[in-house]
This record gives sequence, structure tokens and C-alpha cells, in this order.
Amino acid sequence: MAAVITRANHPDFLYPGILTSWGLSYDKFPDIYTQIFETVDGSLQTEYLVASSGFGLARVKTESSPVTYDSDAEDYVTKVTPSVIGLGFQVTQEELEDNLYEEIAMSRADSLAFSMHTTIEIEHANLFLNGFSNTVLYGDNQPLFSASHPTKSGLQSNVPLVYSNLSEASLEDGLISIYQTKNSRGLNISLQAKKLIVSSANVFNANRILASQLRTGSANNDINSIKNLNLLPEGALVNPYFGMGSAAWYIQTNIPEDKGFLSIWRREPTLERDNEFDTQNMKCRSTARFAPTVADWRAGWGNAGS
Repeated sequence: MAAVITRANHPDFLYPGILTSWGLSYDKFPDIYTQIFETVDGSLQTEYLVASSGFGLARVKTESSPVTYDSDAEDYVTKVTPSVIGLGFQVTQEELEDNLYEEIAMSRADSLAFSMHTTIEIEHANLFLNGFSNTVLYGDNQPLFSASHPTKSGLQSNVPLVYSNLSEASLEDGLISIYQTKNSRGLNISLQAKKLIVSSANVFNANRILASQLRTGSANNDINSIKNLNLLPEGALVNPYFGMGSAAWYIQTNIPEDKGFLSIWRREPTLERDNEFDTQNMKCRSTARFAPTVADWRAGWGNAGS
């Protein structure tokens, strides 16, 4: 049976004398996922994200011989089906009539919106948190962050050889790895880092590494090359929904937004209310339909930490 809020849930609300009440409404973080994901409208039950291989290197043409012809092909397909999330509450007519504190009843809608906002952020954060898991695979049959992304020219990687906690040295290794990324045919591409994404546990560490004029954790009077070369032009983004215990950290690249991290929406969050005829209970619900995903795994580089 669905939970119903009755007068017994908040007996003190039936009597005067309450100075203050709390717990239904808190300030929420501003949208985090929109700073990583490109929001796009979905129109189908299942959306298809299709990768193409492109062409290989040109070849030497000898005199009187024909030009070599190449063909591109479909590489892999990621299928995305947006899911529905929803939450609601119902209140008896008697509770609404006898509750002396209208602001309490009004704040329930705010609390419902807060829950929806938090759920949406967690669903997007989970794309990164599950990014190393072999149980969450994409079109190339690999997790988002893998050393074995299959391409027409062989396996490629968007993880380090050995996972390590965030440091100046490990971040430099990640930036070098991004510079060496190739397309499916093995040709170098102009892939560059854009943003460092960390959990709350790494907020101070990330700031020291990116903001210091000189190298961190060293007595040497060397410049901070990451800062000097502006290799992370959008700095660091702290995602509180990663959890305090997460040592993993990520680098977002300059892959075009519509080919990188995508938030596909079929339905924006809605708030609806109605009264049940037989019981006269007031019902309020909110639903949304969306799916966070990634088209090209080159949109991110991940280190699970140690």
C-alpha cells in the first residue's frame, strides 16, 4: 500500500505553538551535470549513437598507377533508452484541513522538487562512478574508461597504465595520454584536455595543483607547467554527488559537445496534483524521462585512484 501522510505523521502540526520546523527544504547545489553533459532532446524510444571509422593515411602514388581508394564504415553503435524516474506523496483531506501551518504543506512540493533534482544529478554522476565497471558497457562492448577500446587500428586506452591518486605527476601523465589519442584508423587527432572533474575529497588537492604558480609538493623552484600552458582552461569542477570517499578523478576533453557526454531528455520534470475521488486524499507527483550517456569515449579520460 502506498504511503499516506495523515494527521498522525505530524501530530504537533495540529496545535499552535510551533516556533519553527525544518527538514523538508534545504538549499540545493546548482546544476552540476549541465556543466559536463550536453542536453539534447530525444524523440524516440531508443536513440542510436553511431561511430564511423573514417579514412586511413594517404599512400604514395607511383607514375601511371591509380590512386589508392579507401572506404569508411560503421564502427560501433551505442543504443540508449531513456528511463522514467518519479516520486510522489499523498495527504489525507483531514490532514490538510487540520494542519495549522500552511507553510509546512507548501514546503512538501519544494521537498519533492529537491528529491527529483538530487536523483537527476546522481543518475548523471553514476555514469562516471560506474565508468570502470565491466557491468556497464557501451557500443564497443567496453566500459567508458578502458584500456581495451577496440578500433580499426587496434586497441586504444583512456585510462593510465597504473591507477593512482590525483597528483601533479599523475595529472601530467593523463594530459600526455590525451595528446596521444588517435581516431579509429590510427591517425592523431587534436584532442585536448578541457576540465578536471573530482569528488569533494580532492577539492583542495585539485586547487593546489591547478592554482599554484610553482610545482606543488616540491622544494624545486620549477614553474607549474599545467597552469603556465593553460592545459586545463576550464579548471576543476567538484561534483559532490561522487561521494566523499571517491578517489577517482577524470579529465573531460574538447570532443565536440554533441559527440561527447550527452543528457538525452524525453520529458522534463513535471509536477502534477489531483484528488482521489473515494478517499479524498490529495496526491502530488513528479516524473521525468531522460538518459545520461556518452557517444565517443574519447570525451573523457579516467583514473580510478589507488
